[in-house]
Amino acid sequence: MPINDPELLKIVEARVLNKWVCRKCGALNPPGATKCRRCKSKGTLRPKKAMKAGPKTKGGGGGGGGKK
Repeated sequence: MPINDPELLKIVEARVLNKWVCRKCGALNPPGATKCRRCKSKGTLRPKKAMKAGPKTKGGGGGGGGKK
């Protein structure tokens, strides 16, 4: 369900995207983190990437559940 309210959209984006991802283990970390909460490595955090809203296509694209 798309979000049309611009204020709500800002809140949702901040809540979903305001995280850091560890490059080593993939754990989500809080915004002020300096080391990973799971593997304790330093300097391996990157900001979470926003997903691109591209056109939806039938078939392909992983996810499983399809017939062979």
